[in-house]
Amino acid sequence: MKKYSAICASLGVALILTSCGSSKESAYKKAYEKAKAQEQTQGSAQTEAPVVTPIVEQPASQSTVIDNSDNAAVRTESVTVVSGPGLQAFSVVVGSFSLKANAEGLQNTLKQAGYDAQIAYNSSRNMYRVIATTFADKASAVQSRNQFRAGTYPDAWLLFKN
Repeated sequence: MKKYSAICASLGVALILTSCGSSKESAYKKAYEKAKAQEQTQGSAQTEAPVVTPIVEQPASQSTVIDNSDNAAVRTESVTVVSGPGLQAFSVVVGSFSLKANAEGLQNTLKQAGYDAQIAYNSSRNMYRVIATTFADKASAVQSRNQFRAGTYPDAWLLFKN
């Protein structure tokens, strides 16, 4: 009797396992056919002619020179001068350091190159900013920053003293 119930149980399990596999296969087949049908309908929609807008050329009536200093990015920070005569509204920063000794080293390098370099401290970020030049107007500061970027300091940026 035990053999008979074991054989029946194994036949039942085998029947269940084989029936599940075929239903999964048919479900995959249905999904594949559905995707193929959608692909064919989208493919026929894409074969339509694209809309082309003609370009109309007109001569320029006026030429304008744009001052790029208005578009220059300026970072506003609250800083205090640590070393130097003082800052004007716009300054060119060529280095930022968390250690004052490193900032002093760059300041000395700039002074030897003929710049009146200064160090300003940003207490909220705990950073010493090495300022190569400082100006009252933005246009002069942008011009100076561009000269530093073209030379030894490609990461130079503008600071507006808050």
